[in-house]
Amino acid sequence: MKLTVFGATGGIGQEIVKQALAAGHQVTAVVRDPARLPVPLSEVQVVTSDLDDAEELRAAVAGRDAVLSGLGARKRSDAGVAARLTRPVLQAMEAEGTRRLLVVSAGPLGPAPQGQPLVDRAMLSVVNSALRPVYADLRAMEDALAQSATDWTSVRPPRLTNKPVSGVYRTVVGGNPSRGRTVARADVAHAMLAMIDDPATVKQGVGVAY
Repeated sequence: MKLTVFGATGGIGQEIVKQALAAGHQVTAVVRDPARLPVPLSEVQVVTSDLDDAEELRAAVAGRDAVLSGLGARKRSDAGVAARLTRPVLQAMEAEGTRRLLVVSAGPLGPAPQGQPLVDRAMLSVVNSALRPVYADLRAMEDALAQSATDWTSVRPPRLTNKPVSGVYRTVVGGNPSRGRTVARADVAHAMLAMIDDPATVKQGVGVAY
């Protein structure tokens, strides 16, 4: 497949690029700094962009089978970047008729699993309070997805780790896995690539966790 990856130098974005290339896909990486890509520049098509101009992004998404985005805040003070940077991507995709889009969001935006343990509810409350601006940003991003013409999927992991890819995790369409407290960035990337051709995930939030 022909794939475009936004946020390709971030933790999840780098994994998407590496795993997509290993699977034989053609990858276009949209980045601010190509030097931070995890693979030789000869292996990918590189588009350098600040992501603030939808017209500029049209060539990066034209004719692609899917667009995958790891865009989002890396710290609390970055809140606002997910929605702000995703909107031009949506505009470019709609202009080019490119429909499939998968983005990274967060588990707390999905409904709590039935029978969630008290300790997990307490932990979630603390996290929600500490990261309120970040989650507000992700909700705004998901609202923009819902209003778009794309066939979007919002992938919602819990706390992220840097463990290697295992390919062994749980997913819940429209919810979150029970007692799913962590997942590796590499497995989030693996799940996103696996969901590209899964119609059950279209226009849905999907929880992914161990």
